[in-house]
Amino acid sequence: MIDELEWQTRRDRINKKLMAANPAWQIIKHHEGLDTSSLHHHAVEEYPTATGPADYALFVKGKLLGIIEAKRVKVGPQNVLEQAKRYSKGAFDGPGKWHGYRVPFLYATNGEVIWHLDIRNEKNISRQISIFHTADALEEFFENERANGIEWLANNPVDIESIRPYQEEAIYAIEDAIMKGKRAMLVAMATGTGKTFLTVSQIYRLLESKAARRILFLVDRRALAAQAVREFSTFVTPQKNKFNQEYEVYSQRFRREDFDDDQPFDPKVLPNSYLTSPQETHTFVYVSTIQRMTINLFGWENAFSQDRSDPDYEEDAGKVDIPIHAFDVIIADECHRGYTSKETAIWRQVLDHFDAIKIGLTATPALHTLSLFKEVVYRYTTEEAILDGCLVDYEAVKIKSNVRMNGAFLEEGEHVGVIDTTTGVETYDQLEDEREFATNDIEVKITAPESNRKIIKEIAKYAYKHEEETGRFPKILVFAVNDLPHTSHADQIVKTCREEFGQGDDFVQKITGSPTVDRPLQKIREFRNRPKPKIVVTVDMLSTGVDIPSLEYVVFMRPVKSRILWVQMLGRGTRKCDAINKEKFTIFDCFDGTLIEYFKNTTDFEVQPPQKEPISLHQVIENIYQNIDRNYFVKVLVKRLHRIERTMSGNAREEFAKYIPDGDLGKFAKELPGKIKSDFTDTMNLLRNKDFQDLLVNYDRAKRSFLVGYEVEDDVSSEVMIRVGGDYQKPEDYLDSFTRFVRENPEHIEAIKILLKRPKDWKIEALKELREKLALNKFPEKELRKAHRLVYNKALADIISMVKHAAIEEEPIYSCEERVDRAMQKVMAGKDFTEEQTNWLGYIREHLIENLTIDLEDFDYVPVFERHGGKGRANKVFNNELESLIAEINFAIAA
Repeated sequence: MIDELEWQTRRDRINKKLMAANPAWQIIKHHEGLDTSSLHHHAVEEYPTATGPADYALFVKGKLLGIIEAKRVKVGPQNVLEQAKRYSKGAFDGPGKWHGYRVPFLYATNGEVIWHLDIRNEKNISRQISIFHTADALEEFFENERANGIEWLANNPVDIESIRPYQEEAIYAIEDAIMKGKRAMLVAMATGTGKTFLTVSQIYRLLESKAARRILFLVDRRALAAQAVREFSTFVTPQKNKFNQEYEVYSQRFRREDFDDDQPFDPKVLPNSYLTSPQETHTFVYVSTIQRMTINLFGWENAFSQDRSDPDYEEDAGKVDIPIHAFDVIIADECHRGYTSKETAIWRQVLDHFDAIKIGLTATPALHTLSLFKEVVYRYTTEEAILDGCLVDYEAVKIKSNVRMNGAFLEEGEHVGVIDTTTGVETYDQLEDEREFATNDIEVKITAPESNRKIIKEIAKYAYKHEEETGRFPKILVFAVNDLPHTSHADQIVKTCREEFGQGDDFVQKITGSPTVDRPLQKIREFRNRPKPKIVVTVDMLSTGVDIPSLEYVVFMRPVKSRILWVQMLGRGTRKCDAINKEKFTIFDCFDGTLIEYFKNTTDFEVQPPQKEPISLHQVIENIYQNIDRNYFVKVLVKRLHRIERTMSGNAREEFAKYIPDGDLGKFAKELPGKIKSDFTDTMNLLRNKDFQDLLVNYDRAKRSFLVGYEVEDDVSSEVMIRVGGDYQKPEDYLDSFTRFVRENPEHIEAIKILLKRPKDWKIEALKELREKLALNKFPEKELRKAHRLVYNKALADIISMVKHAAIEEEPIYSCEERVDRAMQKVMAGKDFTEEQTNWLGYIREHLIENLTIDLEDFDYVPVFERHGGKGRANKVFNNELESLIAEINFAIAA
């Protein structure tokens, strides 16, 4: 524990933080006769109040606007605000009165942690802030109370063109949370449900109400930033203007390829002064990537790792002095992304820097996301969106590959290709001993070309069948294991697809973050908007944040362990596409359905901690030196050293020999616990040596080996799975369940009883009940038809046939058209009909194919009957015997 007196904390920590503000707080001692009216941005030490001297009194343009209570560094400052409250009540010259308080802005700090409270509203809650507010910030807060804006939100209902009901509900939920004083909240909405439109709508209301003036819309990719800027430019306000005609919309600088070629657009770049010197007169939205804002705040060295080949590389970004009050509201889109603690820490540091209301948007909230935004205030799931018709459902195909499930075994004497992973040169060799590779080695240590080819051939069967049925070849997205130089699984799939489909290079493209991919953002747009490519292979670049509505096949040739990533990958296919009348999409699980099984209970809310990023070796060694949980960190260090020993090259061993005998790091690791006990000083001198630590991090790695198993055979097969709630079943198993259900429930479901025992009572009510009861028990007509098509090769089976066949196996399965034609032949057999009667029977047939039952009332409301005179005319045509004819037809349909 740091043993530091309060005056030292004030001198060495608090004063430095106050003087680091821009403009700096000028720190002066209070003295008798001090003219406070001349103080513009001053922190007056030991300022007298009726209840004792305040450690610091903050004066802005002659007004006492803030009080700071200081404690030494070892004291937690949160509860110390109570002292600041006492001084606020006892102030002699405060600028106002608020239920007993005279000074509005209170702070408590130990020099490292700062707590703040605006006491003007009794419902305000104290909060931690990153640094002290500037004098400009306090002046702005004091002059512009946001209460009127909050009242506007409460009194003005949402009036936005084309907004969907659930988006409206989300806006009310957000605004309700803001009204309750909450400053961090999360909105969880399924991928493809319009989070960007929701955001623009919400921002418009916040600006219109004046509850906020400066809003930051934070996204994690340039493509999303460009998409958001366009959304603002096309948004229609209640006044029938475009958003940017009423409010300023700024963005970072874009490249030409960030926008569609056929949609020229010139966004306005935010002037730096809007960040560094926020003004009360500024009312605007700023769209920025998290990468750029991180660089602006903390510099390149503390941002996400990037190189120039990365499409999100922020070439022109630099560090800027941005005060914490630069934005009133921050909305962070796709904030689930942050799978390691380092990535999550970057999001946290950026959000924590600002003293603003923070709203997170995500499709898949996880534990680390929730820790940033406290609580979910609104949730709209994929299942809800599918039921509301806003997204399409999916079916699953499991592909069984022996190699993917069991690995590869190479026998002695087999011929293999050996890839030099540095140059890509392939040599051929004959194995002198057998070798076995586990499933997680496939495409990492070895590839089996036949396995990849057979899997692609299996997918091709479905693609060609889809083309035959719909007249279009499906857009296909394939997720590969990796895109490593010289051993790229993505490249292999591209090559195999081009050979299998034989439609040229443009038909199949790779889109990854690899420098070998030219203009990846443009390629994404081509995949979305143009006929080609039809097939795209990626690793994870298209797993999130990319909108391709026409996508119909999502293929998993890579294992997935993260539920968040799984849901996001599925989200690529859920979007509707009216241009192709998209009804569903298909996922292909190339691991025999194990991914589907593993994630079958996945919901849109998954409490999943981020993967840990190891504490640095330097810190591990320092913890040992400082005796911080020494035994534990010695064990950690030993494990790390063994890990290095397993991956280092011979050259690295020679380098380590400068520090340890023979460069034998494994032996050094085994002996380390004893050395620390017996010779602590010398051992720690070695471990803390900067050059030795640098070698531990940057040692020469052994070259990665990679084989091509040309003789590895694979058995590949596939089958469509039927989705039953969150589970998947084989079509045969699904129909077995349906058969049991029908046979066990004829006495409980009247419609089944009518079909099996009283077909004369078949009416529209019975059909409606049948469909409802079947759907309620997870047997919707659509899924039953799919299962009958797969098992019996019978397309468009009618619901009556499916129920009858389940009850009595000998019953034939008809399509709706076949059942109706059969029924009409029965009704017409042995009878003569006039030409007009025959025409009417044709109209009735047309109606029955769609409805499988007919009612007397239909003749007054169904357009095909109404156009020809309705019930009155039909009854006259059939000599006043229409009712008995309908009964006969319904009986024939159900019999």
